Amino acid sequence: MTTRAVVIGVGHYLPERVVPNSEFEATLDTTDEWIRTRSGIERRHFAAEGETTSQMAANAARAALADAGIGADRIDTIIVATSTADLTFPSAATMVQAELEMETGFAFDVQAVCAGFIYALANANALIASGQAERVLVIGAETFSRIMDWSDRSTCVLFGDGAGALVLEARPGGGTSDDRGILATDLHSDGRYKDLLYVDGGVSTQSTGHLRMQGNQVFRHAVEKLASTANISLGKANLTSDDVDWIVPHQANIRIIQGTAKKMGLPMDKVVVTVQDHGNTSAASIPLALSVGKQRGQIKEGDLIVTEAIGGGLAWGSVVLRW
Repeated sequence: MTTRAVVIGVGHYLPERVVPNSEFEATLDTTDEWIRTRSGIERRHFAAEGETTSQMAANAARAALADAGIGADRIDTIIVATSTADLTFPSAATMVQAELEMETGFAFDVQAVCAGFIYALANANALIASGQAERVLVIGAETFSRIMDWSDRSTCVLFGDGAGALVLEARPGGGTSDDRGILATDLHSDGRYKDLLYVDGGVSTQSTGHLRMQGNQVFRHAVEKLASTANISLGKANLTSDDVDWIVPHQANIRIIQGTAKKMGLPMDKVVVTVQDHGNTSAASIPLALSVGKQRGQIKEGDLIVTEAIGGGLAWGSVVLRW
C-alpha cells in the first residue's frame, strides 16, 4: 500500500484590473503586435492598490476549499509559493492561515521564483507521504507588478498578478502509475545562472529593486531543462510522453511552451495554455492554469498530467500526477 497526495480541490483568483497590451503603447516603444509575437501574451491582471499577495492567496484558497467541499479546519498545512510576500516576515502562508481562521496546523512559504509551485508540490507530497500531514493546501501567489521597471519594455509587459491553489489529501494507492495523485517529482537548481533572472535589491543589501532578465539566455535554458525534467519525472513513474493527457506548463512565453512540447514529442492540443490571458504570474501560473483547465473541461479525473517550470536561480523541476 502506498500513500498518495491526491488533488481533491482546485481554485484561483485574479485581480479585477485587466491590462491589455495596448495600455503599454502610451508609455513604451512597443505595440500589441510586438508583445503578442514575442510572448503570446494579450492581457494580464494587476493587483489593485493595497491588494496584497496574501489576500489573493487566501481568495484562491477559499475557491479550492469550496471545490474540495471541505472547510479550512480540515487542513493540516499551508504552503505558499511566492517571491513577492507582503512582508519580509512573517510568511504569507501564516497570513493566509489567519485569513482562513485556522488555529491549528502549520504554514510556511517556499521561494523558488517561477518554479516555486513545483517546489511547493514536492514538499507537500513529502509531508503527506511521510505521514506528517493528511491534507495540504498548496498555493502559488504573486504581485509581480510591484517589482517591475516600467521603463524596461523587455520585462514589464510580460508579467501579471494572481493566485491559484490546490488541496491535496492523503489517500491509499497501489503503488503503480495507475494511482491517482502525485506519482513523481524532480527538482533542480544551479546558482551559477543567478544573473539571468533576478531582482536587483533586497533586505540584506538594504535596497529595493526591480526584476532584471536576460530573456534570450533564459529561453535557451528553459526548453532544454523543462523537457529534460519532465522526462525524468515520467521515467520515475514508469511512464512516457505517450501516456500524457495534458502538459500544464509554467505560463511564461508561448514559444517556450511550444518548444518544450515539441521536444517532448507532444502536440499543442495536449497543452493547457493560459499565458494569453494572464501573462507570466510566476509561482501562480501553474495552479492558475490547472484551475482554468478544469473549468474549461479539459482536465478530468484520471487524466495524467505533467507540469513543469523554470525560474530565477536558476531553479526548475517537474511533477507527474494523475488527477
